[in-house]
Amino acid sequence: MNASPAGRAPTAGSRTPVGAAASSAGAGKSQQAYRWLRERIAGEEYAPGHRLVLGTIADELDMSVVPVREAIRRLEAEGLVTFERHVGARVSLIDDTQYRHSMETLAMLEGAATALAAPHLTAEHVTQARRVNRRLVEQLDDFDPRAFTSLNHRFHAVLFAACPNPRLLALVDAEWARLGHLRDSTFTFVPDRARESVREHEALLDLVASGASPADVERAARAHRSATLAAYLAREHPDEAPAPAGATSPER
Repeated sequence: MNASPAGRAPTAGSRTPVGAAASSAGAGKSQQAYRWLRERIAGEEYAPGHRLVLGTIADELDMSVVPVREAIRRLEAEGLVTFERHVGARVSLIDDTQYRHSMETLAMLEGAATALAAPHLTAEHVTQARRVNRRLVEQLDDFDPRAFTSLNHRFHAVLFAACPNPRLLALVDAEWARLGHLRDSTFTFVPDRARESVREHEALLDLVASGASPADVERAARAHRSATLAAYLAREHPDEAPAPAGATSPER
């Protein structure tokens, strides 16, 4: 199709269909509502069990309930919101089983994303990750679990962000967000695990820097995440913690 001459108003045939424009605007409002709600859930302004009233939220955001409903459905898919009959949407209650499942899922997803990213990581990526890990080491003597967890996320993001599979990256991000809701910081429960974690970070970086195979990188990244879960279970549920016998450490 030829472009309209400069300065001439677009013809009816060249305009964006009203339905498409409305759909695009609706998607933008849904994303706005999603981010707004997720921030309040992650920041615990909306605590577990908090009822999410569509009309009230829509009024606060100055929009209809339609994009709010769509946003809540996305949060439900991520496990951050649950629907109860005759009650409606609520912020999901914290559940150890959900936390365990989320950690197991993240171990697999993040391991795969890091492995796929490994061939694309440059020396600058490794240097950047080492800088973040040094900051984690500095945190150990004056330990703040929340700050440590934030830096820990940044460290891993440097490694998996180069993953060429955007769908996998979206799943990893969603699982990190879910974990942030289920547990403010695992290291609150197992602060001693932090020292082991930074050592495993260095071992993982050494693997990447040496050009190790993606399979080896994936095993190390997955074992690292699984070790944090095992430490938590050993502390909170010693009868259910996986037996250490036969376990393979990611470091040698």
